[in-house]
Amino acid sequence: MKDVIIIGAGTAGLSAAIYTVRAGKSALVLEAAAYGGQIINTPDIENYPGIAHISGFDFATGLYNQAKDLGAEIVFERVTGIREEGDHKVVETGNGQQYEAKAVIIATGAKNRTLGLPMEKELVGKGVSYCATCDGMFFRNKVVAVNGGGNTAVEDAAFLANYCAKVYIIHRRDQFRADEAEVERLRKKENVEFVLNSTITKLNRDTNGLTSIEVADKISGETRTLEIAGLFVAIGQAPDNSAFANVANLDEKGYVTAGEDLLTGTPGIFTAGDCRTKSVRQLTTAASDGAVAALAAATYIDALK
Repeated sequence: MKDVIIIGAGTAGLSAAIYTVRAGKSALVLEAAAYGGQIINTPDIENYPGIAHISGFDFATGLYNQAKDLGAEIVFERVTGIREEGDHKVVETGNGQQYEAKAVIIATGAKNRTLGLPMEKELVGKGVSYCATCDGMFFRNKVVAVNGGGNTAVEDAAFLANYCAKVYIIHRRDQFRADEAEVERLRKKENVEFVLNSTITKLNRDTNGLTSIEVADKISGETRTLEIAGLFVAIGQAPDNSAFANVANLDEKGYVTAGEDLLTGTPGIFTAGDCRTKSVRQLTTAASDGAVAALAAATYIDALK
């Protein structure tokens, strides 16, 4: 019987493990793939307070080692479900294992939806990004493109227009899903070009990374090449919370509906990080969530005595 089981070894999950152990509780982290989450592929982090520059791999490895050195147990197994048994929880994994705990923290994160194009994965960190606020400053005074039609895409384009020489915003329809007021504000920026009714069909690269993209007009069928240094894909994220629908309230997109208290709707089950409903998904907010969830879990456990 562990005090707290944490599902996910990303920034939120590992931060939760650190704070759980420091609160005097035992912690077991269950991770389906590799520790670190999405940030592990980022070549340079420069927006985490107190750390001017660090690679995503080094940042994640530091968290992982810190959690382990403090005494957290980390096991690489995919969680398939959670059930309640009296005053404790049972966490089931894909290989048939069952782990018991007094409290659980769901920190499964969310995956960026990709374009599904050849070389896209290889170009992450070399011109392709899924986070303008994370990586936009690397493209100061350069030409970039944003792909997407929702609020995130429009906000990303507006943000990048403040620093980049030119921003293309590419959308497969002629109308945006984003708020009209935000779209109109974007149209007024002289260094933003709208490329509508269009899809990205190819990524071009050299030995250093992305050099250009090919864009096809869905109406005319014509293809054009855009010479860019960076492509920001903003077509949404997908959480992986379906296995927890019996113990956590999920919204229509599958995110755990939890506020800053990180309560899921089931006593003793908390959430943290990008898998929950929130407006800002950054390393700092993930780490904050992990700390808050861990301390809330510790308080919950103490109240059981």
